[in-house]
Amino acid sequence: MQGLLISLFGALAGSMLFFAFAVAPTVFRSLPAEHAGSFLRTLFPRYYLWGLVVALACTLSAWLADAGTVAIGASVTVLVLFVYARQFLMPAINRARDRDLAGDAQAGASFRALHLQSVLINALQLILLLAASAYLLWV
Repeated sequence: MQGLLISLFGALAGSMLFFAFAVAPTVFRSLPAEHAGSFLRTLFPRYYLWGLVVALACTLSAWLADAGTVAIGASVTVLVLFVYARQFLMPAINRARDRDLAGDAQAGASFRALHLQSVLINALQLILLLAASAYLLWV
């Protein structure tokens, strides 16, 4: 069961890295800015839903495997952060971006701060997934 859990952690971390370092940059290089933004706005809810579903599978697997508080805690934290990012942060980012594009001078700073928050959350999730995987491999 721990092998499955490590595989799930790896699949989630790998898909997050692929999205951040392959999909998003390719979209911005390949499409005009207005189309890239529109495309990513459509893709992000699916990205967060994917992460949420896999993080839920990680959490259930960690719990069923009695993988310990490190793995279960990491799984639950990653799951909660995906829910927060999808349900609260992403809509706030979209609203700030819309206001920014409409000419609201303060919205640009808000958009950048919210976007930074999403990047930091993603980084924290990756660290938790990798740390929990390492923990399971060495315990």
